[in-house]
Amino acid sequence: MPKLWIDTVGCQMNVLDSELVVAALRRQGWDVAPGIADADAVFFNTCSVRQHAEDKVWSALGRVRLEKERRPGLVVGVLGCMAQKEQALVRSRAPWVDLVVGPGQLHRVPLLVEAIRSGGGPRVEVALGRTAGSRDEIARSFESYDPDRDPSMRPNPFQAFVRTQTGCDKFCAFCVVPHVRGPEQARAPDTIVAEVRRLVDEGCREVTLIGQTVNSYRWTDGTGTTRLADLLARLDGVAGLDRIRFVTNYPRDMTADLVAAVRDLPKVCPYLHVPAQHGSDAVLGRMKRGYTIGEYREMFAMVRAELPHAAVTSDFIVGFCGETDAEFAATLALVEECGFKNSFIFKYSPRPGTKAFQRQPDDVPEEVKKERHRLLLDAQTEASRAGNQPFVGTRQQILVEGLSARDGKRTGAGDTPDSMAQLTGRTRCDRIVVFDAALRLVGRLVDVDIVAAGPWSLGGLIADDAAAAADGDASAGSAASAGSAASAGAACPPPPVLHQIRPPAVVGERRT
Repeated sequence: MPKLWIDTVGCQMNVLDSELVVAALRRQGWDVAPGIADADAVFFNTCSVRQHAEDKVWSALGRVRLEKERRPGLVVGVLGCMAQKEQALVRSRAPWVDLVVGPGQLHRVPLLVEAIRSGGGPRVEVALGRTAGSRDEIARSFESYDPDRDPSMRPNPFQAFVRTQTGCDKFCAFCVVPHVRGPEQARAPDTIVAEVRRLVDEGCREVTLIGQTVNSYRWTDGTGTTRLADLLARLDGVAGLDRIRFVTNYPRDMTADLVAAVRDLPKVCPYLHVPAQHGSDAVLGRMKRGYTIGEYREMFAMVRAELPHAAVTSDFIVGFCGETDAEFAATLALVEECGFKNSFIFKYSPRPGTKAFQRQPDDVPEEVKKERHRLLLDAQTEASRAGNQPFVGTRQQILVEGLSARDGKRTGAGDTPDSMAQLTGRTRCDRIVVFDAALRLVGRLVDVDIVAAGPWSLGGLIADDAAAAADGDASAGSAASAGSAASAGAACPPPPVLHQIRPPAVVGERRT
């Protein structure tokens, strides 16, 4: 039986793509190897959003070259966004790579691998570029890839990503995604609902709907238009499903009906990831984000009014082209004001093929980017700490995901379902909670009393009824958790008012 090994870099889309590729190969008789040395095929599923992600792949390809020289029959493949963007460069810079496959051609991987193993030589399969034809022609070249799932290939069999759409049409000045994943194309709602039902039948309890801008979802047919709020309503009725999440959202598409759906549908978690990217209108304009910071604040105020207990997270880029101290200070002010649960903060990385790369100089010095990154991270850390503190003294319903980072490296030798470990899970509003409990609780909903709070996680003690279940009667814990779902799930405290976090007056002063 041939064996494969796959390394995944990047977003949830890439994680799902890797799951589907591996599942397709397993149906062709492949198994998963524990490492490269035991594999007959090695794949790198890649990301091009930041240079660091591409650098990791180049380094990995350099290391696998030695294994390829030792075993010429080893199939080496580069998949995903970097394969689409750098198709020629991959073959010229790493000629030992046999297979280059873009996101729109992943369904062809099993056939291509077999052709290579039969002596067919290297293969390159990518979609059309965004200027290489009509929109319909380009869209058709990014073929849908929705094979049956394989629960054994997910990190947790009780959690799964579900794709609502592919591609993106926003064309932000800094982003390569519209170029490497093609035009935005929605999946049929019936197909999505059927997939979720299959996942539940396999033991899945939580699904996360994913799209580059998931709340832009629109499906139109002869019967009308289905938007994300409509899709959530249908999924809320799937028996056996406990939780529904969705990421990532575009601010202008965070509509009142969608917020109402999160408020009113019991299974939809009160967690919204809505990237702001910056706090300055001038920078948002240069980024071509398509909204003002005033519009973002209006959206945020609507969320807070309708969902006072919701967790809202964001993304930010520091050091974008021409960013001044005053513009950066506006981002700090937004973090102070909004009190995001957490934010993903990145230094600007120029990406070839984007409008920013073509038309705007990367003129903020690296040391200034690093300092602004530090300052914004410090501000967000304070906001996260303040946001977590009100949870102390509350009881929260947790979906137990597995071992915590502390215990994640334990060998597991001799473990039984009754073995105690430090476990981790999340509240409905996406707070990470760590607590000591029996391993049998992994994959279940349990109640945890929160006793401590830090900026990135909460510490808890398993509630008495769930602890009793851990000691023996598994059904008791399930019943206790089900009975407390409404109260525990709705108990996320409202965000506190943050104290002011004032940046230094000057950080590498620049003028434009």
